Amino acid sequence: MTEPLRGKTVLVTGGTGGIGKQTARGLARLGARVLVVGRDPGRARKAVEELRRDTGNDQVDSLTADVTHRRDLHHLADQVKDRHGTLDVLINNAGVTMARRELTEDGVETAFAANVLAPYILIHRLLPALTRATPARVVNITGGVPRGRIDLDNLQGERSYVGLSFYNQTKLALMAMSYTFAERLRGSGVNLNVAYPGHAYTSMNQSLTIDAYPPAARPIVPLLRLLMPVLYGQRALVKASRSSIYLASSPHAADLHGTYINSKCQRTPWPTAVLDQRNRDAIWTLCEKLAS
Repeated sequence: MTEPLRGKTVLVTGGTGGIGKQTARGLARLGARVLVVGRDPGRARKAVEELRRDTGNDQVDSLTADVTHRRDLHHLADQVKDRHGTLDVLINNAGVTMARRELTEDGVETAFAANVLAPYILIHRLLPALTRATPARVVNITGGVPRGRIDLDNLQGERSYVGLSFYNQTKLALMAMSYTFAERLRGSGVNLNVAYPGHAYTSMNQSLTIDAYPPAARPIVPLLRLLMPVLYGQRALVKASRSSIYLASSPHAADLHGTYINSKCQRTPWPTAVLDQRNRDAIWTLCEKLAS
């Protein structure tokens, strides 16, 4: 079996479960040195043991960070730079859905902090390591239903908050931030792209309470909980990791930059909300403010 990523270092946030762990598994099988980032040290260690056992790759290690905390992100980036010097691939996979609006210790709405601000901070902080590894790749993972509008008056859920609806908005905001970041990185040797994984039954959606759903959907939530493991179980999980693995490893993706691909690894148009310059400018400005 060829190992196209042998000698390459890959960082996967949210890599202790769900799509992130499946992505880490696929990259480890390709020979990469995989750094799995998780919030819980014990769970991270168990994930590493499982991935090493399943892939035969003993170059899988864990790092601990809560991606909703700015200080954890800074410490994570410093650890990577100190221990490894270079980073070939950064995969911003970690995501959060909240039933109710909550603020982090930094005063940022939690889903926005994890889904938008954390990738923004990590790319900035790890850019020296990525640049030293050029050509390098950044893969930001969107999710939910990536369409609709971005409410610039409600970017942190200040006016209204329904968990899944707000999650969808943060993923659109992530895409808008990514589009701008890709423009700024053009010609740097660091390529940034966005992958849509499709749907899978992960610990994140398993833990959702009924009030995280839009009111119209709440009567069918019990049925959804019965169907989701059947429709979006392990096979869907494997399928959902393909787009991120493709962008991280495929020679065919080596020249992609500022591109959005779907769950079938096909280039697809950016959502209208992402193409709106006002949205991109507002989200970038907010990220700059919150990251400082």
